[in-house]
Amino acid sequence: MKFIDLLRMSVSNLWRRKLRTFLTVLGVIIGTASIVVMISLGLGLTKSTMEQIEQSGGLTTITVREGGGMAYATVNGSVSASSAETDENAGKITDATAEKIMAIPHVEVASPVLSMYPILKCGAYEGNISIRALSSQALMEMDIPLAEGAALPLDEENLQFLYGNQIITNFYNSRTNEYYWDTGILPDIDLANDPIFFIMDSDAYWNAKYGGTDANGNPIAQPKKYMYESTGLVAGTVDEYNEFSYEAYCNIEALKTNLKKIFKNRPIPNQPTGSNGKPSKEWYYEEMFVKVDEMENVTDVQQQIIDMGYYAYSNAEWVEQMEGQYAMVQGVLGGIGAVSLFVAAIGIANTMMMSIYERTKEIGIMKVLGCSLGRIRDLFLLEAGFIGLSGGAIGLLLSYGISAVINAVAGNSTGYSTLSYIPLWLSVVALIFAVIIGMLAGLMPALRAMKLSALSALRNE
Repeated sequence: MKFIDLLRMSVSNLWRRKLRTFLTVLGVIIGTASIVVMISLGLGLTKSTMEQIEQSGGLTTITVREGGGMAYATVNGSVSASSAETDENAGKITDATAEKIMAIPHVEVASPVLSMYPILKCGAYEGNISIRALSSQALMEMDIPLAEGAALPLDEENLQFLYGNQIITNFYNSRTNEYYWDTGILPDIDLANDPIFFIMDSDAYWNAKYGGTDANGNPIAQPKKYMYESTGLVAGTVDEYNEFSYEAYCNIEALKTNLKKIFKNRPIPNQPTGSNGKPSKEWYYEEMFVKVDEMENVTDVQQQIIDMGYYAYSNAEWVEQMEGQYAMVQGVLGGIGAVSLFVAAIGIANTMMMSIYERTKEIGIMKVLGCSLGRIRDLFLLEAGFIGLSGGAIGLLLSYGISAVINAVAGNSTGYSTLSYIPLWLSVVALIFAVIIGMLAGLMPALRAMKLSALSALRNE
């Protein structure tokens, strides 16, 4: 008997008992859909979390902050104390710090981050923003999503700004004192094209506005306004938040050059001064951006930075803990789904056993006609496998539908972009698993069919 003949007989036998076959297949459908959806929830949670991590700096970046002397930080759950000297300059981030960190093996980028908080004006609108200035190399490594027509501000001579997509909500109408959050109406400002005036000396601005005086009792004059080129906006609407939404980015060398020109011999905000009250020649920074070549090297590099007297933290240090927790969640959810599939397997075994009792005479005739025991076994295994395949395929399609509904409904309320995720490998594994479960469930009935005596089978009524 050829394989194609066995296949036809299997399909024909199943079709003759439509209701029983349908109920058995239904059990496999429910079981497959349950286990796929359950596992997809764990995978979706992991995927969404990893996407959020990528948006917040990725897995190969380290944020370095001032240590303030003896620095303590956590690496993989353990507390580490640096051996840095406890003088007043220990743990300060300077340009020399970047050079020392760049000398650490596996470090690709080490850029200080210079922060400023200027006041911006455009017509009747006024707003406070946060500026983050980094090296050109660091800006390129940050994976900042750009809106159409936008570019990174990489010019080290001419100061340019890339604006976050939600910065516009920081502006208010100076005539009415109303913000976007008060009116729901966005300010009539095109940050990419309109002339935007910067007031870098915000302290002088507020003192002048409210009648402040200098050390000699003279009224403080309004500081000068400056206009700089815009390179565009971060990608996203005003309602789409990402890590870069509320800040403006520029090249650190261009910003330092402009600040020196603006303040001349006056103290620069957030920068040290000498004993004579004039600006220090050395720049101090609140933060440093560090990029490591591979994730597996992050912990080692991070520890070396801590040993230098700085605070250092990264997303990679808790990813392993997160992966362990999510693996446990996936195991629990998968186990719940597997129970349904196990129940379906019992249904398949019952169906096949009933089929043998009903087809005893047919089995006897097949043996008398010379059909081998292996072919009889294969016949029942094919039927069981077909039930598993049909139920698995339909259950898989049902899983995709349920997953889409979950993402559409629950995804919006939880804040996760993908709450349920079904990768290709899960679909393939689920389908193969359903077939294997079906065939294993049909194995015992098939072996029983092989053992039936031909004579006894023919005598059976």
